[in-house]
Amino acid sequence: MPILFKNSYGTKPKGRILCVTSNFPRWLSDSTTPFVLNLAEDLQRIGWKVDVLAPHAPGAYRTEVLKNVNVERFRYFWPETQQTVCYQGGALINLRTDKVNYLKLPSLIAFEWLNIFSKLIKGRYDLLHSHWILPQGFTGVLASRLLKIPHVTTVHGGDVFGLQGKALKKFKQFTLSNVDAVTVNSSVTEEAVLKLNQNLDELHRIPMGVTDKNWSSEIESEKIKKKYQKGVGPLLIFIGRLVEEKGVGDLIQAVKLLKKQIPDVSCLIVGEGQDRKLFENLVKKLRLSNRIFFPGWIEPEKIPVYLAAVDIFVGPSRHEAQGLTFIEAMMAKVPVIATRIGGIVDSVKHEETGLLVNEKAPEEIAFSVQRLINESGLSDKLKKNGYKIATSKFSRKASAMKFSHLFERLIFP
Repeated sequence: MPILFKNSYGTKPKGRILCVTSNFPRWLSDSTTPFVLNLAEDLQRIGWKVDVLAPHAPGAYRTEVLKNVNVERFRYFWPETQQTVCYQGGALINLRTDKVNYLKLPSLIAFEWLNIFSKLIKGRYDLLHSHWILPQGFTGVLASRLLKIPHVTTVHGGDVFGLQGKALKKFKQFTLSNVDAVTVNSSVTEEAVLKLNQNLDELHRIPMGVTDKNWSSEIESEKIKKKYQKGVGPLLIFIGRLVEEKGVGDLIQAVKLLKKQIPDVSCLIVGEGQDRKLFENLVKKLRLSNRIFFPGWIEPEKIPVYLAAVDIFVGPSRHEAQGLTFIEAMMAKVPVIATRIGGIVDSVKHEETGLLVNEKAPEEIAFSVQRLINESGLSDKLKKNGYKIATSKFSRKASAMKFSHLFERLIFP
């Protein structure tokens, strides 16, 4: 019998959900992307009770409450300083940069399964929601099938694009075949999932949502603009992880090209990542230190403040399953230049909601910036249409409501 919680909208009662993820803020002001926390918070706002289970990390609490969401973090390696598979850019990057982390995967998987199974038995949950096929979807299947609890797994992209090999493919196919429903964040992720299993009865495209309320401060934005904008030229911005996959080097090269035509151009590269030093050295090598700046990581609540200070958002990613920062920029009515890859094209439509360029093409980025500077009508059109699609299709509320309807149908058939 589902445990019912009063819906804040006063319509239908909701149940209790265990959310399992390997990517979750380690503390409130962490640099880890908070979209899983945001979804849990939004689901609670419409009446669900959501508890989160995630791997522990050095410096994090074992149990705490973040934004009214109960969070429990399980230990998977000792000493705790050796818990290095997750966070700090994500498991895929950590595995790529330090092969020793592969030796820790069996321990992570085993302790994750034990903790899921234990919590499902003790917590009287109505549904298990796992994020990423591996390992959460797989360990979730092993627990939920034994206890006959509905299980939804959400595929974010890295799990289908980044984890290759025959054995891993079998694990993915096993997981997809044994969950009650699969959700994907974009069209490209959906296509990849269907290549693994074409016979999914319950496959739903539900993008992760972004905040549709602008908390920016005009005074703070003006300070940022005054600090970083040089002369009357455009101020560009990139926001994301500073890793090679995000194409930051292409943006730096584009600024070098732009400087010949627009001497006052300047650029903010916001974020942290394993390749930050590499990009900083490239800026120095190209003698752009007085044009390109690295403010570091900023809290998610500050992103609208920075977006309100700039003229153009540039995201030259070489791989992107969805691309939340592009939508955040459109939500802030900032024109977007993006690569025509992955799930980006679901929100950025060329010359309608943004400008698309090929990957690894700094000259195309530079040309697109010049277009937006010279064609005010085009810039205004992109701002208007970008904001419209972002608020109507990619808001946090829209995402939470779609998940809620799916959960209700599985729990209350």
